[in-house]
Amino acid sequence: MDFKFFKKSKSTLIFLLVFCAIGIPVFYHLVKVDDRLPIYNPADINPKLVDASLRTKSRNHKVGDFKLINQNGETITNADYKGKIYIADFFFTRCQTICIAMAYNMSELQEHYKKDDDIMFLSHSVTPVMDSVPQLKKYALEKGVIDGKWNVTTGEKKHIYNLARKHYFAVLDEGDGGENDWVHTENFVLIDKEGRIRGSYDGTKKENMQKIIDDITLLKKEYEE
Repeated sequence: MDFKFFKKSKSTLIFLLVFCAIGIPVFYHLVKVDDRLPIYNPADINPKLVDASLRTKSRNHKVGDFKLINQNGETITNADYKGKIYIADFFFTRCQTICIAMAYNMSELQEHYKKDDDIMFLSHSVTPVMDSVPQLKKYALEKGVIDGKWNVTTGEKKHIYNLARKHYFAVLDEGDGGENDWVHTENFVLIDKEGRIRGSYDGTKKENMQKIIDDITLLKKEYEE
Protein backbone atom coordinates (compact mmCIF):
# COMPACT_ATOMS: atom_id res chain seq x y z
CA MET A 1 0.00 0.00 0.00
CA ASP A 2 1.22 3.49 -0.84
CA PHE A 3 1.07 5.18 2.58
CA LYS A 4 2.01 8.56 1.12
CA PHE A 5 -0.99 8.38 -1.20
CA PHE A 6 -3.23 7.29 1.68
CA LYS A 7 -1.97 10.12 3.87
CA LYS A 8 -2.49 12.63 1.07
CA SER A 9 -6.01 11.34 0.38
CA LYS A 10 -6.86 11.50 4.06
CA SER A 11 -5.65 15.11 4.23
CA THR A 12 -7.71 15.97 1.14
CA LEU A 13 -10.79 14.33 2.65
CA ILE A 14 -10.37 16.25 5.91
CA PHE A 15 -9.95 19.49 3.96
CA LEU A 16 -13.13 18.81 1.96
CA LEU A 17 -15.10 17.99 5.10
CA VAL A 18 -13.93 21.18 6.82
CA PHE A 19 -14.61 23.21 3.70
CA CYS A 20 -18.14 21.83 3.45
CA ALA A 21 -18.80 22.38 7.15
CA ILE A 22 -17.77 26.02 6.86
CA GLY A 23 -18.48 26.84 3.23
CA ILE A 24 -22.02 25.53 2.91
CA PRO A 25 -23.42 27.52 5.87
CA VAL A 26 -21.64 30.65 4.62
CA PHE A 27 -23.04 30.13 1.11
CA TYR A 28 -26.52 29.53 2.53
CA HIS A 29 -26.23 32.69 4.60
CA LEU A 30 -25.25 34.71 1.54
CA VAL A 31 -28.20 33.33 -0.40
CA LYS A 32 -30.53 34.20 2.46
CA VAL A 33 -29.17 37.75 2.61
CA ASP A 34 -29.88 38.14 -1.10
CA ASP A 35 -33.49 37.14 -0.43
CA ARG A 36 -33.98 39.93 2.10
CA LEU A 37 -35.68 43.15 1.06
CA PRO A 38 -33.43 46.20 1.02
CA ILE A 39 -33.78 48.84 3.72
CA TYR A 40 -34.12 52.18 1.98
CA ASN A 41 -32.51 55.34 3.30
CA PRO A 42 -32.70 58.78 1.67
CA ALA A 43 -29.35 58.29 -0.10
CA ASP A 44 -30.72 55.14 -1.79
CA ILE A 45 -33.77 56.84 -3.28
CA ASN A 46 -34.22 58.94 -6.42
CA PRO A 47 -32.94 62.38 -5.30
CA LYS A 48 -35.96 64.00 -6.94
CA LEU A 49 -38.11 62.31 -4.31
CA VAL A 50 -35.96 63.37 -1.37
CA ASP A 51 -35.85 66.73 0.36
CA ALA A 52 -32.45 68.37 -0.16
CA SER A 53 -31.79 68.37 3.58
CA LEU A 54 -31.91 64.55 3.68
CA ARG A 55 -30.29 63.40 0.43
CA THR A 56 -26.96 62.41 1.99
CA LYS A 57 -28.48 60.43 4.86
CA SER A 58 -27.43 56.83 4.31
CA ARG A 59 -28.61 55.02 7.43
CA ASN A 60 -31.21 54.74 10.19
CA HIS A 61 -34.10 56.41 8.35
CA LYS A 62 -37.50 55.68 9.87
CA VAL A 63 -40.95 57.15 9.42
CA GLY A 64 -41.25 59.80 12.12
CA ASP A 65 -44.00 60.36 14.64
CA PHE A 66 -47.41 61.13 13.21
CA LYS A 67 -50.80 62.11 14.58
CA LEU A 68 -53.84 61.81 12.32
CA ILE A 69 -57.63 61.40 12.53
CA ASN A 70 -59.30 58.39 10.91
CA GLN A 71 -62.72 57.68 9.39
CA ASN A 72 -64.21 57.15 12.84
CA GLY A 73 -62.86 60.36 14.33
CA GLU A 74 -60.21 58.43 16.26
CA THR A 75 -56.66 59.70 16.74
CA ILE A 76 -54.14 57.51 14.91
CA THR A 77 -50.44 57.61 15.81
CA ASN A 78 -47.30 55.53 15.41
CA ALA A 79 -48.41 53.49 18.40
CA ASP A 80 -51.26 52.02 16.35
CA TYR A 81 -48.71 50.68 13.85
CA LYS A 82 -46.07 49.56 16.31
CA GLY A 83 -44.90 46.07 15.44
CA LYS A 84 -46.91 46.05 12.20
CA ILE A 85 -46.01 45.84 8.53
CA TYR A 86 -48.05 48.38 6.61
CA ILE A 87 -48.68 49.97 3.23
CA ALA A 88 -49.01 53.75 3.14
CA ASP A 89 -50.43 55.96 0.39
CA PHE A 90 -51.66 59.50 -0.27
CA PHE A 91 -55.09 60.17 -1.81
CA PHE A 92 -58.17 62.36 -1.67
CA THR A 93 -61.79 61.25 -1.62
CA ARG A 94 -62.93 63.36 -4.59
CA CYS A 95 -60.13 62.18 -6.87
CA GLN A 96 -61.44 60.80 -10.16
CA THR A 97 -58.10 59.82 -11.71
CA ILE A 98 -55.32 57.70 -10.17
CA CYS A 99 -57.02 57.35 -6.78
CA ILE A 100 -59.75 55.14 -8.23
CA ALA A 101 -57.26 52.43 -9.24
CA MET A 102 -55.27 52.96 -6.05
CA ALA A 103 -58.31 52.48 -3.82
CA TYR A 104 -59.32 49.34 -5.71
CA ASN A 105 -55.83 47.85 -5.45
CA MET A 106 -55.52 48.75 -1.77
CA SER A 107 -58.88 47.11 -1.08
CA GLU A 108 -57.67 43.97 -2.88
CA LEU A 109 -54.59 43.89 -0.67
CA GLN A 110 -56.79 44.40 2.38
CA GLU A 111 -58.91 41.44 1.30
CA HIS A 112 -55.79 39.31 0.86
CA TYR A 113 -54.54 40.16 4.36
CA LYS A 114 -57.82 40.62 6.22
CA LYS A 115 -57.07 37.69 8.55
CA ASP A 116 -53.41 38.60 9.02
CA ASP A 117 -53.04 40.81 12.09
CA ASP A 118 -49.44 41.68 11.16
CA ILE A 119 -50.49 43.67 8.07
CA MET A 120 -52.21 47.08 8.12
CA PHE A 121 -52.88 49.98 5.75
CA LEU A 122 -52.66 53.76 6.12
CA SER A 123 -54.08 56.33 3.69
CA HIS A 124 -53.40 60.07 4.09
CA SER A 125 -55.73 62.66 2.57
CA VAL A 126 -53.87 65.35 0.62
CA THR A 127 -56.96 67.59 0.81
CA PRO A 128 -57.53 67.36 4.56
CA VAL A 129 -59.69 70.49 4.76
CA MET A 130 -62.24 68.95 2.36
CA ASP A 131 -61.89 65.43 3.69
CA SER A 132 -63.68 65.78 6.99
CA VAL A 133 -64.38 62.77 9.19
CA PRO A 134 -67.93 62.31 7.76
CA GLN A 135 -66.51 62.46 4.23
CA LEU A 136 -63.84 59.92 5.12
CA LYS A 137 -66.46 57.66 6.70
CA LYS A 138 -68.57 57.79 3.54
CA TYR A 139 -65.52 56.99 1.45
CA ALA A 140 -64.47 54.16 3.78
CA LEU A 141 -67.88 52.53 3.54
CA GLU A 142 -67.84 52.81 -0.25
CA LYS A 143 -64.39 51.21 -0.48
CA GLY A 144 -65.02 48.45 2.04
CA VAL A 145 -62.47 49.72 4.54
CA ILE A 146 -62.16 47.42 7.57
CA ASP A 147 -61.91 49.42 10.80
CA GLY A 148 -58.73 48.64 12.69
CA LYS A 149 -57.13 47.26 9.53
CA TRP A 150 -57.10 50.26 7.22
CA ASN A 151 -57.09 53.81 8.53
CA VAL A 152 -58.22 56.48 6.06
CA THR A 153 -56.99 59.69 7.62
CA THR A 154 -57.07 63.45 7.64
CA GLY A 155 -55.07 65.90 9.72
CA GLU A 156 -53.06 69.08 9.62
CA LYS A 157 -51.97 69.71 6.02
CA LYS A 158 -48.38 70.69 6.74
CA HIS A 159 -47.96 67.56 8.84
CA ILE A 160 -49.30 65.26 6.10
CA TYR A 161 -47.23 66.91 3.37
CA ASN A 162 -44.13 66.72 5.56
CA LEU A 163 -44.74 62.98 5.99
CA ALA A 164 -45.10 62.55 2.22
CA ARG A 165 -41.91 64.43 1.41
CA LYS A 166 -39.51 63.79 4.30
CA HIS A 167 -40.61 60.43 5.66
CA TYR A 168 -42.21 58.27 2.95
CA PHE A 169 -40.51 60.01 -0.03
CA ALA A 170 -43.68 59.52 -2.01
CA VAL A 171 -43.78 62.67 -4.15
CA LEU A 172 -41.54 64.42 -6.67
CA ASP A 173 -42.67 68.00 -6.20
CA GLU A 174 -41.42 70.29 -3.47
CA GLY A 175 -43.48 72.49 -1.14
CA ASP A 176 -44.20 73.46 2.44
CA GLY A 177 -47.76 72.27 2.87
CA GLY A 178 -49.12 75.79 2.46
CA GLU A 179 -52.52 76.78 1.09
CA ASN A 180 -51.48 76.45 -2.55
CA ASP A 181 -49.27 73.40 -2.09
CA TRP A 182 -50.44 70.22 -3.80
CA VAL A 183 -49.40 66.57 -3.52
CA HIS A 184 -50.62 63.92 -5.95
CA THR A 185 -48.84 60.58 -6.05
CA GLU A 186 -49.57 57.01 -7.09
CA ASN A 187 -46.94 55.48 -4.79
CA PHE A 188 -47.65 52.72 -2.29
CA VAL A 189 -44.88 52.54 0.31
CA LEU A 190 -44.08 49.36 2.24
CA ILE A 191 -43.04 49.96 5.86
CA ASP A 192 -41.66 47.30 8.17
CA LYS A 193 -42.24 46.73 11.88
CA GLU A 194 -39.44 49.15 12.77
CA GLY A 195 -40.87 51.95 10.64
CA ARG A 196 -38.30 51.52 7.85
CA ILE A 197 -39.03 51.79 4.12
CA ARG A 198 -38.70 48.39 2.41
CA GLY A 199 -40.34 49.07 -0.96
CA SER A 200 -42.18 51.57 -3.17
CA TYR A 201 -44.64 50.67 -5.92
CA ASP A 202 -46.94 52.27 -8.49
CA GLY A 203 -50.29 51.71 -6.79
CA THR A 204 -52.27 52.16 -10.00
CA LYS A 205 -50.87 49.00 -11.57
CA LYS A 206 -52.61 45.77 -10.63
CA GLU A 207 -49.55 43.67 -11.46
CA ASN A 208 -47.62 45.48 -8.73
CA MET A 209 -49.98 44.11 -6.10
CA GLN A 210 -48.51 40.64 -6.57
CA LYS A 211 -45.05 42.17 -6.21
CA ILE A 212 -46.16 43.71 -2.90
CA ILE A 213 -47.53 40.36 -1.73
CA ASP A 214 -44.28 38.63 -2.69
CA ASP A 215 -42.23 41.29 -0.90
CA ILE A 216 -44.36 41.05 2.23
CA THR A 217 -43.83 37.28 2.19
CA LEU A 218 -40.06 37.88 2.19
CA LEU A 219 -40.38 40.47 4.91
CA LYS A 220 -42.41 38.17 7.12
CA LYS A 221 -39.80 35.42 6.69
CA GLU A 222 -37.22 37.90 7.91
CA TYR A 223 -39.12 38.26 11.19
CA GLU A 224 -39.41 34.49 11.55
CA GLU A 225 -35.65 33.96 11.48
